[in-house]
Amino acid sequence: MNIAPSWDVYRSFAAVLQAGSLSAAARALGMTQPSIARHIDALEAAIGGALFIRSQRGLLPTDRALALQPHAEALVAAAAALQRTASGRPDQPEGVVRISASQAVGVLHLPPILARLRATYPALEFELSLSDALDDLLQRRADIAVRMTEPVQQALVARPVGTLRLGFYAHRDYLARRGVPATLADLHGHDLIGFDAETPFIRAAMRVLPGFDRASFALRVDNDAAHRAAIGAGFGIGICQTVAARRDPALVHVLADAFSLPLRMWVVMHEDLRHSARYRVVFDALAEALAAIAAAG
Repeated sequence: MNIAPSWDVYRSFAAVLQAGSLSAAARALGMTQPSIARHIDALEAAIGGALFIRSQRGLLPTDRALALQPHAEALVAAAAALQRTASGRPDQPEGVVRISASQAVGVLHLPPILARLRATYPALEFELSLSDALDDLLQRRADIAVRMTEPVQQALVARPVGTLRLGFYAHRDYLARRGVPATLADLHGHDLIGFDAETPFIRAAMRVLPGFDRASFALRVDNDAAHRAAIGAGFGIGICQTVAARRDPALVHVLADAFSLPLRMWVVMHEDLRHSARYRVVFDALAEALAAIAAAG
């Protein structure tokens, strides 16, 4: 590589990888499509090879692009972390904190916690990354994470905050219409709400439900908010957090003695952040509030 490309070139490259097209990357970065194209051309010239192949589905990354992808994404994450760190003084609870959590935790539990934090510390700002994939805290893709699996990296500070329990729930109107199942086998005669794409967690969860698979579901959806809304709308029987279901008196716990799935929670951050006031305040507040929610469930 004769000429070192600028940071903007790698940012554009990472955006095209994520978006799959020049136009989508341009929209994501607030740039023009020709500018993104020039950046890709510059990077291809610097490495002496093609990074993308045009297809009917958009731009497909070449082997060279895939080899560069983790390094480009690490640059983007590091730059974002640098901006967040520079947004406030380390000895004051101010500036931006990026929090990673699952869809369910992020939708059901985090908003009121963050609202209280903001009211107490108005100089705090938040970025909420909701995904069932684990953001890499070592690369600072997030500052603090709420995880449903125990962290194993030594450089992370992790605090267990309790267990959320999942169970089968249905709207009382659905049960009045279709009847209440008495056994797990009776579920085969009901409209079930379940997953669309299988994940390692779902595979583990399905082991306690032998005889059920993707084909068993009348509604397949991977978005937790949509799943919960479908239960509330009376579509059928689905899995919901017990503590969240109790907030809706119209939801009925079905087969409580036959099925209960525990989900342990941890609040996690990189050990380098524990001496910064903003991260310590948010970490402690999340841990305390989520522990109370888990205890209530």
